Amino acid sequence: MNARETVIHKAGARSLFEERRRFPRIHLQVPLFLRGRDSHGEQFLELAKALDISGLGALITSPKALAMGEFITLTIPAPSITSSALVPAGMPPIQARVRRQHGAGDIYLVGVEFIKPLT
Repeated sequence: MNARETVIHKAGARSLFEERRRFPRIHLQVPLFLRGRDSHGEQFLELAKALDISGLGALITSPKALAMGEFITLTIPAPSITSSALVPAGMPPIQARVRRQHGAGDIYLVGVEFIKPLT
């Protein structure tokens, strides 16, 4: 076994993959609005949920199949208490591109890459 194979064997493929990430992934469920075109080219606006998020992308749920490479818009709903100066009114929509997806029962798990990294 060469040195590379030894590292892969000892570390396991999953941990090596996680170490290659440019930003850490946070397992955080966040409701959001998903706007885009489905795999049939129809425009839609749906309530969805982020399952995990990083500075460069997210894993989200979608009730619709999306086209690979399609641009979508993610909007995190603002809290209802916006009159306080301490609570921001909301954040601007996040533009993203669909990079992968697979069906999981009656929903789709969609990996998206943000057009501009979150800072």
